[in-house]
Amino acid sequence: MSAIRFSVSQTLPVDAAAAALVGRVWRPASPDGTALAGPCVVAVRGDRLYDLSAHTPTMSALLERSDRLWLAREAEATDLGPLQAWLQSSLEHGCDTLHRHLLAPCDLQVVKAAGVTFAASMLERVIEEQARGEADKAHAIRSSMTAIVGDDLARIAPGSEQAMELKRVLSSQGLWSQYLEVGIGPDAEVFTKAAPLSSMGHAATVGLHPGSEWNNPEPEIVLAVNAQGQIVGAALGNDVNLRDFEGRSALLLGKAKDNNASCAIGPFVRLLDAQFTLADIDSAEVAMTVSGLDGFELDGHSSMQHISRSPTELVGHAMGAHHQYPDGMFLFCGTMFAPTKDRDAPGSGFTHHLGDVVTIHSPRLGGLVNSVGRSDQLPPWQFGISALMRNLAARGLL
Repeated sequence: MSAIRFSVSQTLPVDAAAAALVGRVWRPASPDGTALAGPCVVAVRGDRLYDLSAHTPTMSALLERSDRLWLAREAEATDLGPLQAWLQSSLEHGCDTLHRHLLAPCDLQVVKAAGVTFAASMLERVIEEQARGEADKAHAIRSSMTAIVGDDLARIAPGSEQAMELKRVLSSQGLWSQYLEVGIGPDAEVFTKAAPLSSMGHAATVGLHPGSEWNNPEPEIVLAVNAQGQIVGAALGNDVNLRDFEGRSALLLGKAKDNNASCAIGPFVRLLDAQFTLADIDSAEVAMTVSGLDGFELDGHSSMQHISRSPTELVGHAMGAHHQYPDGMFLFCGTMFAPTKDRDAPGSGFTHHLGDVVTIHSPRLGGLVNSVGRSDQLPPWQFGISALMRNLAARGLL
C-alpha cells in the first residue's frame, strides 16, 4: 500500500475532537535497547497518539474499567508523536516489527460475527447457495429470486408471525433456505470470525485463500463488548468472505471466513459516551469503495437502520447466561451490502483482484483502509496469546 496516501482527517471521525478514541499500535524497540518492542494500548488526542501502557496492558483490560473515558481523554500518558507519522509508517512498512505501525484495536477478545442481518446480504447468501459457488450463475438466480420475494425483507421482524408465513410460502415453492432461516427466523447466526490477536489493523493487507475465485469485502460495524455483555464502543470491520467456498456448502463457513489476515478491524475503537451512544450506532451510515489496479472502481452505501436485529439483540444471541466471554468480544454486526457490480465480464458479478484497495468509512467512526493479498503469501500469524503474555511480562507490564 506504499503508493496510497491518506490523511488524519480521512482516518478519524468527523467529530474527532469530541470522540474518545482508543486503539493499539506496535512500538519497535528503542534505539538504545532500553525499551523492548511490543504492542501498546493507545489513545488518540487531537492529531497525536498517547501510550496508555502504564495504566492498562491490554485493550481487554481497558474496556473492563469504569474509568475508560478518563483513560482515553485525561490520564497521564507517553506522547508517541503525530498520528500522521504512524499512518505513513504503517503504509510503508506494513506489519514489519522493526517499524511502528497500527494494529487492530482488539487483543484478548474473541472476534465473533453475526450473519444474514441485512436484507440485501440475506438475498445474496441465498443466491450463493443456489449457485453452488459458481459466480456465473448468480445473475440469473438473483433476478428470479427478487421477482418472487422482493428485496424489502428488512421490514419483516425475525421470528414474527409474518416471517413464519413467508417461510411457509417459500417452502411450498421450494425456495426456503438456511440463510432465510437465520435471517428472518427466531435464532440469529453468530459464528467465530477470528481468534484473539489474529485480526489486521488499519493500512494492513488482508488475505484471500489461494483456492478462492469468487470473493468480496464485507463492510460492517463492529461492537466492542466487555465481559459483562455491555457494548462499550464500536469500530469498523472488513469481514473478508469467500463466496465460492460458502456457496458450495455452509459447512465450509470456517474455511470461507477464517484464514490468515482475513479479518480487519479499525482504525480505532470509539468509546460510548454522551456524544456517541447506542442510538448513534443504530443509525450509523457506512460507505465502501473498492479501487483496483485494473482501473475498476466500486462504490456502495448502506445504513444500520436497515438491520433486522438491533446490536443489543445480537449481543444477547452471542453472549449471556448461555455463553460467557471473560475477556470480552468484538462482534461484527453483519454485512450491510454485498458488491454485485460486474467486473471481469457481463453477468459475472464482483470478485477481488490482488492489489485491490478497500476503504470502509463511517462519519462517526472514521475510515478503515486495507489492500488485498493472498493469505499464503502474507506474513504468517505468529504473535498469539502466549507471545503477548511473555512480551508484556518482559516489559514489566504484568
